[in-house]
Amino acid sequence: MKIGIISFAHMHAYSYARAVREIEGVQLSAIADDNRDRGEAIASELNVAFYSDYKQLLASDVDAVIVTSENAKHVQHAVDAARAGKHILCEKPLATTIEDGRKMIDECRKNGVVLQTAFPVRFHPSIERTKKIVEEGRLGKILSIKATNRGRNPGGWFVDPALSGGGAVMDHTVHVVDIMRWVMKSEVKEVYAETGSLLTESPIDDCGILTLEFENGVFATLDCSWSRPANFPTWGDVTLEIVGTNANLSIDAFTQKLDVYANKGFVWEYWGDDMDVELIKSFVEAIRNGTEPFITGEDGCRAVEVALAAYESSRKKEPVFLKKE
Repeated sequence: MKIGIISFAHMHAYSYARAVREIEGVQLSAIADDNRDRGEAIASELNVAFYSDYKQLLASDVDAVIVTSENAKHVQHAVDAARAGKHILCEKPLATTIEDGRKMIDECRKNGVVLQTAFPVRFHPSIERTKKIVEEGRLGKILSIKATNRGRNPGGWFVDPALSGGGAVMDHTVHVVDIMRWVMKSEVKEVYAETGSLLTESPIDDCGILTLEFENGVFATLDCSWSRPANFPTWGDVTLEIVGTNANLSIDAFTQKLDVYANKGFVWEYWGDDMDVELIKSFVEAIRNGTEPFITGEDGCRAVEVALAAYESSRKKEPVFLKKE
């Protein structure tokens, strides 16, 4: 199977490229990037074909593409890929509007191609064990969840709303909402949020606190801020504290690491399970078996819906109720 990558704008493109090359029977065939200098350098490093126009990549013999472009470009890249008959793994957030997300889902369904949302945290052993514990009823009835997903401001296009669709709330809400939806098999019905630009000079939200109510009655809070200092890793703080009637459960998805302190700052040396490899394997299996992907476009759209409701709530200073379909 040949896979291409559309854009290295998102940092996850690098780890996905590495992950593809670790899977037997799968070849990283080509990359496309509208940043020619970046694209040519990466293509040379990876020894793959380079296209400055993604449509040339779509016209090649790749079977599937990984879309890791700026958030606002996902919809066009995915729609064109679907029309070219290419299966798609799309970086989160799936889109920056619900309309764009639905367009991607509909186009992929119409053309008979897989659309999987990139939520690799589902594949972390601690999250998989959490789902099993909940399904076995060992916590009893879940009452509440306190969650975090914090990091540093990534800068660049992430702080340009026209390309990102939003700041920290858009960037960090979707991962944890997907985990909570998946673990509990319940949808968010109400969102209240406060957002702000408090920590940097960027004219975009870098702080956010969300309060969520699920259809099953669970009450959850989420700190999804870019509140870590400049020498902190961009991402790597996904925690949940689940309170049940029988027991409580604490999860930290990024403890399989060493903290390394040096004169130039602080870095993590990660030694643990590779979520990205498992994500790509899942995508490849869905293509090979002709089955629905483990993490669907609908899952991606549901998470975006919550992030957008958070922005609406923050503007209106009141709770927002999500519409049932």
